[in-house]
Amino acid sequence: MVRGRHIQHRARTWLVVAIAVGIVLVALGGVSFAAYRYDRASSDRILPGVTVGGAEVGGLTRAEAIDVVRSAAEERLMRPLTIQAAGTSWSVTPSELGETADVEAAVDRALAQSASAGFLTRVWHRLRDEPVNIAIDLTFSTTGSGVQDFVSNATSDVAQSPRDASVAVLDGKVTFVHSRPGHALGVHVAARRLQSALAEGSTTVRLPVNIVRPKIPDAKIGKTIVVDRTINKLYFYNRFDLIHTYDVATAADGYVTPAGDWTIVDKQENPTWTNPAPTTWGADLPASIPPGPGNPLGTRAFYLNAPGIRIHGTYDVGSIGTHASHGCIRMLIPDVEELYPLVPIGTRVIVF
Repeated sequence: MVRGRHIQHRARTWLVVAIAVGIVLVALGGVSFAAYRYDRASSDRILPGVTVGGAEVGGLTRAEAIDVVRSAAEERLMRPLTIQAAGTSWSVTPSELGETADVEAAVDRALAQSASAGFLTRVWHRLRDEPVNIAIDLTFSTTGSGVQDFVSNATSDVAQSPRDASVAVLDGKVTFVHSRPGHALGVHVAARRLQSALAEGSTTVRLPVNIVRPKIPDAKIGKTIVVDRTINKLYFYNRFDLIHTYDVATAADGYVTPAGDWTIVDKQENPTWTNPAPTTWGADLPASIPPGPGNPLGTRAFYLNAPGIRIHGTYDVGSIGTHASHGCIRMLIPDVEELYPLVPIGTRVIVF
């Protein structure tokens, strides 16, 4: 009798346990199904705590995330980039230079990482709104000819031709122009530096400039003789420095001391005079006169590449300061002897 009651009690206990386990299993199945349904319903949304290019996209759909990330990318693409070179400055945007952001691909990576998380991980983080702390980089790239077009245009803006040193007569005055280097944009290096600035998200960049040296620097000016026929003066310059000023005689009426830019092609001490016009004004003169007091060339003579024209000494002291010669430029004997060792062949002579 007792044994029968004991068996009945054990049966009732197992029934209760079975019912309880069944209830638990049904509950767990319901929860699992609910969790599954929740996960499926949320599968088009990115897990919380995911950023793309620094923009928070957790809980957003693909379309919503693209809008948010694109807006964040626009801040960089439209942020002014200051470009400087040789004192010139430009302000352009990365977008104008052809930079773009691959927003859709970055958002798709965020969705893929959300989907790759385990089922329980996804449900846990979504239900608790607990961030997963996943950061997706946003890729920026530069395409097209924007950078090259900018560099090409900047080249003409920056370019400055070098200036050669020179000596000239302008409006009756001797004018000296000092040399000056020019500069040009280093095209290939500039393009690479601009590309690097875009890749780094810089807001300023300085482009390299190459110095272009003048062909004739100040040091190559050398020595110059300038003759002013209106006041019968000869000026001797060493580079830009006036070394001596001399009174001279130039052509009388009916004759010409030719204006121009000439060169000394020869020089002689105690020269022999050769009659340059035996059929005209020199018809009553000998064919030549040797060195000495009667020589029309004096003791020193410089020969110019202007036909028949010389700078030379004279014994006719009274002619100095006047228009008295047949075209040559006369100097006092002491003056021409002082000048002679200072002037090499090849010296420039400007007559005006």
